[in-house]
Amino acid sequence: MTNTELFTGKAQFYAKARPGYPDAALNYIKGLVPPNAVFADIGAGTGKFTELLARSGYTVHAVEPNADMREQLAVTLVAYKNVNIINAPTEATTLPDNSIDVITCAQALHWFDLDAFQTECRRIGKPSVMVIAVYNDTPGGSSAKHSKLSTEMFFTNPTLCEFPNPMFYTRESWQQYMTSHSHDPLPSDPNYSAHIAEINAIFDRENVDGILRRNVITKVYSEILSSEAQNHLAK
Repeated sequence: MTNTELFTGKAQFYAKARPGYPDAALNYIKGLVPPNAVFADIGAGTGKFTELLARSGYTVHAVEPNADMREQLAVTLVAYKNVNIINAPTEATTLPDNSIDVITCAQALHWFDLDAFQTECRRIGKPSVMVIAVYNDTPGGSSAKHSKLSTEMFFTNPTLCEFPNPMFYTRESWQQYMTSHSHDPLPSDPNYSAHIAEINAIFDRENVDGILRRNVITKVYSEILSSEAQNHLAK
């Protein structure tokens, strides 16, 4: 199965239970970019981050290659006329040359072919295009490892800013969250019952008055794409 298909069948779980992004992180990003910036949100998924940009009035090109996720993306963004949804690979977006001020990828950079993606960033980006990678990391979780490795490989010297983003789960939303990852079995999988039993055991062990808390940290990596960054990735 290709990376593009790993989230097939998971879009509704993803939309319902994956963490969003705090206002403080969005306000920080808005302070980094021109007020009329044109965004390309690459690997937009179900639109959890894309919607924040759209709500802020920016023109956004949302690139998502997975059909299941893209269908949910369209539902998320139905009210926004300032968003263009694109069915294309993240490394070949079909966007025009030199058309984008800011390139964002939320919870997605580790899925990309980083060499090809950086080449695409250079093609679609205006001179001095800013690239921003956003991750919701739970201490000790797999996302923390993915975000560290992918950002270290892609960026040269990014600015990193962190924001608390605590999440609170009921048993139902915890089950949805724990079925939304690429490696989680779907209800049709023979291992699904064992998976649900395991995540219920975690909930039973760690909940307080029926609520399970995770101390998520939203990390925002940003950098102006430069020739030095390209050389760094090629090493």
